[in-house]
Amino acid sequence: MITRRAFTTALSLTGLAALAGFSPLRLISGAMAQSAADVAKPVSLPDMAIGSADAAVTITEYASMTCPHCAAFNAEVFPKIKAAYIDTGKVRYIFREFPLDIKAAAGSMLGRCIAKDDSGKYFAVIDLLFKSQSDWVMKNTTETLARIGKQAGLTQQQVEDCLKDQALLDKIAADQKYASEVLKVNSTPTFFINGEVIKGEASFEEFEKKIKPLLKS
Repeated sequence: MITRRAFTTALSLTGLAALAGFSPLRLISGAMAQSAADVAKPVSLPDMAIGSADAAVTITEYASMTCPHCAAFNAEVFPKIKAAYIDTGKVRYIFREFPLDIKAAAGSMLGRCIAKDDSGKYFAVIDLLFKSQSDWVMKNTTETLARIGKQAGLTQQQVEDCLKDQALLDKIAADQKYASEVLKVNSTPTFFINGEVIKGEASFEEFEKKIKPLLKS
């Protein structure tokens, strides 16, 4: 997982903008979640979810903000799922952070700081971070994240405080550890549909095949 020492040392010595070479996390391999109850359980951070709380189907996504496959899914597949199933009250959609590097952790932290407890705002920030991924991941990370934060109403100081918030980082790391050890998440994106796992950038049609039978049952 992202350790406190690794993150704080990187911040103090080089700043986020110089962390392009940071090694990916060492992840635990595995396959299926033990049960839908294991997936449903928030650990340290409150879930960011959209859609009806009474929906028959719950999709939980684990994603890294620097993952290009996650960004592609966000652009190409998620809008179709949202229109067909989330906006119609059939699916509740939960997004959980699984940062694969320091920059992904920074993006997740900024999203949490901007949104606070507003799930709709959180999804909007995540969407913006994915759409501008090439800008803030490949270059000028600190400056670009600061600009996004300011556009969302944060001051420069609030952005800096957010990215140095050790308690928030610890919670993200704890949730990631749970996902890795208990749910066996070892790559992004990983999805759980009522507890059943789908790994990788699945198509809308693949999601439909899983969702439709659950709506009929």
